[in-house]
Amino acid sequence: MAKILITREGVLERTVQLTKERMTLGRHRHNDIVLEHPAVSGEHAAIVTILDDSFLEDAFSTNGTFVNGHRIDRHLLQNKDTIKLAKYRIEFVADGIRPLSGAALAPVPQAIAYIEVLNGSNAGKRLELAKAQSSFGRAGVQVVSVTRSDTAYFAAHTDGDRIPLLNGMELGSQPQPLIDGDVLDLSGTQMAFRFG
Repeated sequence: MAKILITREGVLERTVQLTKERMTLGRHRHNDIVLEHPAVSGEHAAIVTILDDSFLEDAFSTNGTFVNGHRIDRHLLQNKDTIKLAKYRIEFVADGIRPLSGAALAPVPQAIAYIEVLNGSNAGKRLELAKAQSSFGRAGVQVVSVTRSDTAYFAAHTDGDRIPLLNGMELGSQPQPLIDGDVLDLSGTQMAFRFG
């Protein structure tokens, strides 16, 4: 399973195996990985691992979360990526072995997820995500594709100049994992991802 190497001021403090599907990082004691520095937010970020992929998500931290020198909201971690949180330098090391968690061991989802339109003339309408890939929006303007894998759903901006939003943050072309209740915004039309 993947791991992170936590260094502060050039000294390796500890190595942490990513043994859970979701591991939180922050200053408060209830986090999975506690980073004791005043510039680290109480709940600073989280690493979510789905199958062989690990994603770093900023938890609306005060001072931001950086990967390879760039501030991120969500980022698909690659082997040897360098994460910076306040005075901490964290190296992500992937080994391709999946974490042992209930979701990671689950078979193909039995329930079909759906998108629920939250506003506008189509409010309340439900669109099942039964296909391997479903697209929403207008070609050439703004299109979001939702892709289904064996155990999860992912969203990505696939066409158009207008950038859609996922939970208020810009959705890029890199697939982002969807969690029940996530809200996609396509030019003001809000749609909630529902699963489970």
